[in-house]
Amino acid sequence: MSAPLFDGQALAYQSNPEFDGHIAAALAHSLSQNPSRVVLIDRAGVRRPIRAGALLAIASMLGESFKRIPEKRIGVVLPPGLGGAIANCALMFADKIPVNLNFTSGRSALESCIAQSGLRTIISAQPMRERLGDFPWTDSFVDIRQSIAALSKPKTMWRIACAYALRGEQLIRLWNVPKKGGDREAALLFTSGSAGEPKGVPLTHRNILGNIRQIIDFQLFCRGDSALGCLPLFHSFGFTVTLWLPLIGDFPVVTVPSPFDITRNLDAIREENITILLGSPTFLRPYLKRAKPDAIPSVKCVVAGAEKTPAGFGEQWEQYFGSYYLEGYGLTETTPVVGVNLPPLPGKPFEQWNRRGSIGRLLPGQDVRIVDPDTGKDLGFGEQGLLYLRGVNIFKGYLDNPEATAEVLNDGWFNTGDLARLDRDGFLFVDGRLSRFSKIGGEKVPHGTVESAILKALDFDHAHSDLPVLAVANRRDKAKGETIILLASIDIDMSSLRDALSKDGLPNLWIPRILKRVDKIPVLASGKLDLKQLAHLASED
Repeated sequence: MSAPLFDGQALAYQSNPEFDGHIAAALAHSLSQNPSRVVLIDRAGVRRPIRAGALLAIASMLGESFKRIPEKRIGVVLPPGLGGAIANCALMFADKIPVNLNFTSGRSALESCIAQSGLRTIISAQPMRERLGDFPWTDSFVDIRQSIAALSKPKTMWRIACAYALRGEQLIRLWNVPKKGGDREAALLFTSGSAGEPKGVPLTHRNILGNIRQIIDFQLFCRGDSALGCLPLFHSFGFTVTLWLPLIGDFPVVTVPSPFDITRNLDAIREENITILLGSPTFLRPYLKRAKPDAIPSVKCVVAGAEKTPAGFGEQWEQYFGSYYLEGYGLTETTPVVGVNLPPLPGKPFEQWNRRGSIGRLLPGQDVRIVDPDTGKDLGFGEQGLLYLRGVNIFKGYLDNPEATAEVLNDGWFNTGDLARLDRDGFLFVDGRLSRFSKIGGEKVPHGTVESAILKALDFDHAHSDLPVLAVANRRDKAKGETIILLASIDIDMSSLRDALSKDGLPNLWIPRILKRVDKIPVLASGKLDLKQLAHLASED
């Protein structure tokens, strides 16, 4: 393949020997540096803080018992919190592969994930088992609460004392902590299945340690920061950024079980003086409706990803709360973070690190190409095409799916499936999925752009709805090849809307002619639109 449009020196960056290591060893090093620091505060019920030394001792001890589980991959069904963190850390110390399952998925999708990963054992908690009545549990079930309670107290206290007295390398030798990870599978996540069956995405130790280093080098988080960890562990955003990054990157995280529990989240932000809020626009939208402007004064910025930010939403957030709204971008296959806008840095203006409408500058150690989807030709700055990436954070291929892997990976380059533009200052603009475009009369019609234009024409206030109220889809048309369908959960006068869109300059081909009223717009647990369900709704008469 030809040279990258943006040369982030990916090959040189990923040669860092740190990335040959193992996440368990990285945990031992980080947690033993300051064993008295509070690393996680669980606010699921009674406030439960845990210090680095205690987490290190408990997780390493529990890891010893998990070593006796015969299979390599172990399922985890837990929300963000102390139990989920301990379970994942313990599996790393046992040199096992955690598979955090999306317990909000339908039964058939879960059965597929369990079968694909060959799970025979799931770690969870009895309250979760009782709440998830239709979940396809494996025969072998490990209750994380009972497992922790069964640990010997004298041995636990001895390990805590060792964590305070010794340092990383000494603990690694004493407890036989695995040191070599590199390109070995560290964790298995699954894609959202928004356009079909979920695909397994094995992430290596190199992927996860590399993405953590990229984020740290990018200076998104500073000393004194703390983050709200309410994103699900089965989502790559929550898995890497609110689980491994705080534990290894040395800043505290405050956990709440659900991003939709706004009341509890607001209490946690206020009482713990949280400085960074992370989530998708779908998860963030309810704050505008339910919180007063002065409700979260400690928050200096919100980092938004997982879905494209609707036009005007970032400005609305900043005007309402007075904190920076920083859009980022990532995929499960990229571990996930690719790029993000930054708050002001010392001596550097905000505009130098933040560009509205973009997903910010790319994290270090990534190469970028923009490719014409029709001809395969490399494009230049400012031209829209398929986004290809290369770097330490790029996965090695889908689980047992060489055909799907071959479709997206070629000579180390990952085809994201997203249409994007790169400007000369290094800011990346992601315009949407290639699958979210219609081809009408030989012209590509971007669904996301049409949706934004409609919301603007309707003068829709994002604070008045927790979930999306409309979406654009398409279906086959004998005359034009495809036709655009507007799905809406609110009443819309199509005649007035078409007039408004025309006045705003939206091309005639882009203006929907068919409106379909639906009870709600289908979304996934991650906040992304459920493209599979959208297509089904659009195809129905």
